[in-house]
Amino acid sequence: MNILIIEDEELAVRKLSKLLLDVDESINIVGTCASVRSSVAWLNANAQGQSLSPDLILMDIELADGQSFEIFEQTTVSAPVIFTTSYDEYALRAFKVNSIDYLLKPIKRHELEASLEKYKRTHFANGAAAGKNETKTVDIDALVQQLRQHIQPADYRRRFLVKHLQQWVPIEVSDIAYFYSEEGVSLFRTTANQKFSLDYPLDELEAMLDPSHFFRANRQYIVHINTVQQVHPYFNNKLKLILKPNADDEVLVSRERATDFKRWMGK
Repeated sequence: MNILIIEDEELAVRKLSKLLLDVDESINIVGTCASVRSSVAWLNANAQGQSLSPDLILMDIELADGQSFEIFEQTTVSAPVIFTTSYDEYALRAFKVNSIDYLLKPIKRHELEASLEKYKRTHFANGAAAGKNETKTVDIDALVQQLRQHIQPADYRRRFLVKHLQQWVPIEVSDIAYFYSEEGVSLFRTTANQKFSLDYPLDELEAMLDPSHFFRANRQYIVHINTVQQVHPYFNNKLKLILKPNADDEVLVSRERATDFKRWMGK
């Protein structure tokens, strides 16, 4: 099976390539593209029927120069597509183009295996139908219904009840500037520069918070988008964040998370 990977993060390409070959060592990765422009050029140069033409495309939605939906507007995509992305919001639109499945990052092996099996079933069914001069259509409504069952809107925390002096005080999540860890204790600082402690570790807090508002910058900090005042390049491709209120430590975004952070800030 020839597979084309369209993904703009080099680390993600390496991980996905390894995962594909772990699932099926007979897979042939015929190419990788990191942008809409390079994907269109590659597909035009390797049209259906040529030796490198893909049987299947794994396509990230957010690319370096735009969304991958633009590829379908600029060239013919003959191969079926499995979309890969961190963002649920594109799911319904994804199924309205030449898609057979949709995987949320980080991609799990068993989910990838299920998608590849789905492709094989669809491929052979289409081949049999073509032999009978019939056209097999995909039930988009059924796909959308199935997808909705897996990505119901999350019920994120709206407030925390914290102890202050001799009483318990409710703090709205919208008033929290950032969460952080200090000597094994989880704390947060409000936009009014008040500091409170929490009993939840940061890993649990991250799952409670709306990812459109909060970002896990590193192991020590989860920051609110309105708290980030400046973003500076840092050595080794990291990013340095200037927060308001000021943090007691340097807040750095790792090299591996820098691209995701830029997308999150730019949404």
